[in-house]
Amino acid sequence: MFLSQNIFSKIKKIFVLAIVMVVFGFGIQNSYNVLAYPSDGTTEVKKIEREISDQEKRIQELKEKAKKYQKNIEQKTMQISSLEEQVLVFNNRIAKKELDIEIAEEEIVQTKGKIEQKTLEIKDKETEIKEQKDKVADFIRLIYKNDQVSYLEVLILNDSFSDFFNYLTFTEDIQYKLKEVLDSVIALKEKLEMDKDLLEREKQNLEKLKIKLVQDNDKLSEEREIKEAILRETRYSESLFKRLLQKAKEDQINVDRDISQLEREKRKLLEEEESRRKLLDDTGTLSWPVDPSRGITAYFHDPDYPYRYLFEHPGIDLRVSQGTPLKSPANGYVGRARDAGMGYSYIMIIHDNGVSTVFGHVSKIFVQEDEFVTRGQIVGKSGGAPGTPGAGRFTTGAHLHFEVRLNGIPVDPLDYLP
Repeated sequence: MFLSQNIFSKIKKIFVLAIVMVVFGFGIQNSYNVLAYPSDGTTEVKKIEREISDQEKRIQELKEKAKKYQKNIEQKTMQISSLEEQVLVFNNRIAKKELDIEIAEEEIVQTKGKIEQKTLEIKDKETEIKEQKDKVADFIRLIYKNDQVSYLEVLILNDSFSDFFNYLTFTEDIQYKLKEVLDSVIALKEKLEMDKDLLEREKQNLEKLKIKLVQDNDKLSEEREIKEAILRETRYSESLFKRLLQKAKEDQINVDRDISQLEREKRKLLEEEESRRKLLDDTGTLSWPVDPSRGITAYFHDPDYPYRYLFEHPGIDLRVSQGTPLKSPANGYVGRARDAGMGYSYIMIIHDNGVSTVFGHVSKIFVQEDEFVTRGQIVGKSGGAPGTPGAGRFTTGAHLHFEVRLNGIPVDPLDYLP
């Protein structure tokens, strides 16, 4: 049974109308760059974007203030000559730490906003992908219906070749629109994966910021404790402060001289005992003496070290609780195990390849001089809390002061640790 041209024309109009409804009525997106969010989603995302932008401005303002404090601290630290100036520097350090905490809190809020924003965007893209998949199904059904009529039937049904070629063009248009939708789905999926990856990174960043906030609060407490300890020790007396400063400087010089001299003497003895030296490590890498996860509070030759005007910081300070077990970072011999009572107590271990390590502010010592120790062996306990055994003067709170020396000269411990 043959269809008249009039009937076919009506069918074609219905087909075209269906295509128009699918393509334009449902709003096909040609690229994720022009993704249209639902109105509620758009409002929420825009609101979060504004909040993130406002927070970024506040964070930058706080960072600028913190930079000014830092610059002032570095300048004033090298000029300290009185108790008043020392207290002023500590006041600036405390203010700087308070700003650091405020910055960390703002960054946490900002990151939470970014996570919320990205979560909404992911949800919207998943909805969009589902809609596009539905459109693909609609196109496939249209193509299937269109394919039920053979080219011979179409040719017979049309009075002219022009109508026949119009039909072919119409069929190609359907397939082209299908390709557009498929490309859109692919692009959306790629963007979705990118958004999921960004979301995961923001979550990881949030955890890091939370850890930093805890560390910043610890630093603030330490700064306040140091200030109070100095005022306690000096009894607010300028003359006593200067005497204590001079004594602290002399103590550091004596410790440094003692370590350097012992390094030369003990290493010479070790070199003479070849059979015993074979027990030493020669890997070149040291193990952490304590768990470093709580952070480093002062670095090697740290420009922010509060007593830099007395001497350069010859090691790193690791934040640990008072009484934390201290582990030997490699096989070696105990060169010095000095218990100074309420003064500065320390342990020095001599290792292979000209390397030695020093543990400062130790509250307890479990080894003896000339004793052989193995990697990971407990050699003592940490200290550093003001007014406790082994802490010494002008300590910066509970921590481990850890040095690495090469041929007796202090070097950056981080170059030797994993």
